[in-house]
Amino acid sequence: MQFFTPGNFPEHHNMYFIYGDGGTGKTSLLKQFKGNKALFSFDLSYNAVKDTGDITLAVLEGTDVPIIQRVVWDNLIAAINSPNIDVICLDNVTALQNYVLDNIENAARDNRQNYNAMQKWFREIGTLLRRSNKTIYATAHAIDKDNGGIDGKGRYEADMNLKTFNAFTSMFDLVGRIYLKDGERWIDLDPEQGNHAKNRIDDRKLIKADELIEPKPTEQIAVEEPKKKAKKAS
Repeated sequence: MQFFTPGNFPEHHNMYFIYGDGGTGKTSLLKQFKGNKALFSFDLSYNAVKDTGDITLAVLEGTDVPIIQRVVWDNLIAAINSPNIDVICLDNVTALQNYVLDNIENAARDNRQNYNAMQKWFREIGTLLRRSNKTIYATAHAIDKDNGGIDGKGRYEADMNLKTFNAFTSMFDLVGRIYLKDGERWIDLDPEQGNHAKNRIDDRKLIKADELIEPKPTEQIAVEEPKKKAKKAS
C-alpha cells in the first residue's frame, strides 16, 4: 500500500454517476463539465452534444462488440494518458453492461460465474477511472421497481445488476437519479429516499440538473425565495 502523511493526501477529481429514464437529459449534462471531453457512446445517442466544440466522440462499432472489454479498457487507457483530455464520459453503462454480459455468457456456462466475472470487470474499470485523476461522468438507464407501496419510496434504481452497480459506483463521489417534474429537471442525491443515491462532494440532497457541477450561491437562493413569497402574496 502507498501511504501519505497528514496534510499531503493526493488530490483526485470527482466522479459522477447519473441514471434516469430516456429523454431526461443525461447525456446533455456533459456540457456542464469544463475542459476537453472524451465521450464513449455505447447506446449511439449523442445528438444532444453534437454542437459542442470540446468533445471527442468514440462510437461503438459492430466489430467491437465481441471484444468490448478489451476495446473499452484500451481506449480508456489512451484517454487517461492523453494530456488533452480532462473529462471522460461513459454513456450509457446499461448498454455496456449488456454487451459485456453477452460476451461472458458466450464464453462460459455457469450463470453465477458469469455475473461474478462481470462484477469483477466493472470493479476494475471503476478502479482504473478512480486512479486516473480525470473527472469522470457515467450514465445509465433507470428502472422503476415499485411494488405498490403506499409511500412510493425506494422505487428507482439504475438498470444494472445490483452487485455490478455496487462494484462500479463504489468509486464514485456522486450518484443520483435525474427526473422531470413540472417541466424542470431534478437530480435526487438523497439516500434516505430509498433510491440509489449518494453525494460525498457537498451536502446537497436535491438539486436542479443544470446545477450538477456548479451549485447556485446561497446568497442568490436567499434573494429568490422572498421574491417567490411576494408573488404568492400578491
